[in-house]
Amino acid sequence: MNPDRRTVLSGIIASAIASGFSFRALAAEEVTRVDDLIKKMTIEEKAGQMTCLADAFRPFNPPNPAAGIQDVKKLSEEIRKGRVGCLFNGIGVAGARKAQEIAVNDSRLGIPLLLAGDVIHGLKTIFPVPLAEASSFDPVLAQRTARAMALEATAAGLHLTFAPMADVARDQRWGRVVEGAGEDVTLTALLSAARVRGFQGRDLRRDDSLLACPKHFAAYGAVAGGLEYGSVDISDETLRETHLPPFGSAFAAGALTTMAAFSEINGVPATADRTLLTDILRGEMGFTGFVFSDYTADEELVAHGYAEDDRDAARLAVLAGVDMSMQSGLYIRYLPDLVKSGAVPMGTVDVAVRRILYVKMAMGLFDNPWRSLDEAAEKSRIGAPVHRELAREAGARSIVLLQNDGVLPLDKGKKQKIALIGPFGDDKANLYGPWAFYGDPGKGVDVASGLRGAMVDPDQLTVVPGCAIHGPTDGGIEAAVKAAKAADVVILALGESQDMSGEAQSRTVIEIPPAQQALADAVAAVKKPTVVLLRHGRALAIHDGVANANAVLATWFLGSEAGNAIADVVFGKVDPSGKLPVSFPWESGQEPFFYDRKSTGRPTVPNGSTEYKARYATTDNSARYSFGHGLSYTRFTLDKLQVSDPALRWDGTVSITARLTNSGKRRGSEIVQLYTRDRVASRTRPIREFKKMERVTLEPGESRTVRFTLSRTDLEFVGAGNRRLAEPGAFDVWVGQSSEDGLHTQITLYAAAPASA
Repeated sequence: MNPDRRTVLSGIIASAIASGFSFRALAAEEVTRVDDLIKKMTIEEKAGQMTCLADAFRPFNPPNPAAGIQDVKKLSEEIRKGRVGCLFNGIGVAGARKAQEIAVNDSRLGIPLLLAGDVIHGLKTIFPVPLAEASSFDPVLAQRTARAMALEATAAGLHLTFAPMADVARDQRWGRVVEGAGEDVTLTALLSAARVRGFQGRDLRRDDSLLACPKHFAAYGAVAGGLEYGSVDISDETLRETHLPPFGSAFAAGALTTMAAFSEINGVPATADRTLLTDILRGEMGFTGFVFSDYTADEELVAHGYAEDDRDAARLAVLAGVDMSMQSGLYIRYLPDLVKSGAVPMGTVDVAVRRILYVKMAMGLFDNPWRSLDEAAEKSRIGAPVHRELAREAGARSIVLLQNDGVLPLDKGKKQKIALIGPFGDDKANLYGPWAFYGDPGKGVDVASGLRGAMVDPDQLTVVPGCAIHGPTDGGIEAAVKAAKAADVVILALGESQDMSGEAQSRTVIEIPPAQQALADAVAAVKKPTVVLLRHGRALAIHDGVANANAVLATWFLGSEAGNAIADVVFGKVDPSGKLPVSFPWESGQEPFFYDRKSTGRPTVPNGSTEYKARYATTDNSARYSFGHGLSYTRFTLDKLQVSDPALRWDGTVSITARLTNSGKRRGSEIVQLYTRDRVASRTRPIREFKKMERVTLEPGESRTVRFTLSRTDLEFVGAGNRRLAEPGAFDVWVGQSSEDGLHTQITLYAAAPASA
């Protein structure tokens, strides 16, 4: 067997086995079938397999511009000629069958189409945006919601989703923070792997298996200034330590595709970066699936100033390792001539096509091109009641109680006048969040409806917008103040519209709009018990009437069951247990801000002088709400921290335990977190690094011992020569409830004993 073919095949099998799939390895006759197809294919047909175009058979409103989208007649002819390998962002079984029938029955070689779509946090049932769900700190929940999304997406005629986003995002000005798991590498890696497992299930050949495509490879979350599509300038060590591990976890979970980033890294656009897409991705990380470009990203190499023209852009992308071009059509237009001229070796094209066909074979498309095209499943699996129930559970688990002086939970059995004030009180247009364009408008549960459904007397709820999202309304504040004065409790529903987050929504100021701030300040002057419900897709800098409210809840964009999930928490049916996956700064100007920052040579210290220290002169040097922060309606305490042995041997482990007690009066759940710091290293280390977590649910008065195990590999970092290494020495260890608290101890890693002579 050709070494390239053997490597691709063994890699697919290894990835599947590593993920725990019940995966039948490709049989020898299947490998031969792919080889025979490649021998028969013309260069145009090969370029066709490497081309992904927008689905005109079942068009949907895509998030990207509609440039280049073809009509059905033209697209049908392209498929018939074997000039298309993948369609994306259309849903519906009937249209998908029409396209697949042309590919299978009318094209010369009958190679089935791959049908893809952006199912980021739901199809018809919309789950919390990924950043919100990350607040659960629960990979099991992420896997469950991804599985539900896969059931709906495959019932709608899709084979692949362009998710999860595995980018670590440390600048809240970047709009795409909302699509990922936040600022921490460990949490992002855990949730990325969980979502891959959920999407794909245990067998890629099943009708309900949705192939995952982790994106955007790599370091897209590190764009300078949080500017969408911007440049990235980082060290090799930071790339490998912070931005690559979540992709490695996703690949280990079985992901067989990935997508190159729009951005450039150190002067080379990712779509043309052979070092990134071949040497690192395939060489260092062992990835053997195939790589998509992002939407027209190969074409954009010209605007980057990296390619002379479209033809040159196609050459650069394919030589770098981009196997499938999305939407630009550059491969089908230019690869035949590039190969004929010798500018691109035929062997390079054959390897790319083989990767694509192996994945299609692994999915069972050659045996059953009609998989995931079942009208009965379309009717029964999409929008199933059990999915709505899961959306409600996930929504409540995603809410973070930022502060509370005792006003929450509200007493469900008590008659009390509630004034729901703010532009998001009965708003249905901003429940889902970005990247939910398949969702049915108007079918989400708004906050007002959720609260009324939980109240003894729904007539006691008064809803007053007070202002619009971005500006004042005539008499709005006056009406809001009047309602607040007449109420026993005020609930302020404030924040971002869903089009303020997501792709191309970078912002210089991460605050609620001024009109809403003015509304909050006016209502605060009434001095009634006030609860703030923040709606948002990023960490926010909050001020005055918002920051000083009696209680503040981060409620993000929670999807179809948003109102019910919020009501469940506000009235105490569900105890809040979410933790922040991103740090909330005091001011926008602190960005990028993240908990695992470096100390510097002149750090600020508690109760110490701030003169000539690493700080902003105009604000606190900390977070308003730190990574990992989140309160409960009960009170948890940690004590009795113990280490099995303060000496960690080179190939050994140590056990770290602490006792968690529910010292309050309600049943609740806490997420206990373990952090470390390498005291002295050959490369300066962060002040804390998140390593482990455990979710514990306790009855009032109940205690439980939480146990963590640390080994040398938990203490590794990327050092000289881009090698992962751990260095002997002292390490701080904290077991706590956020990244800024915790019980402290110390361990020492000892070097390996020298080999005996």
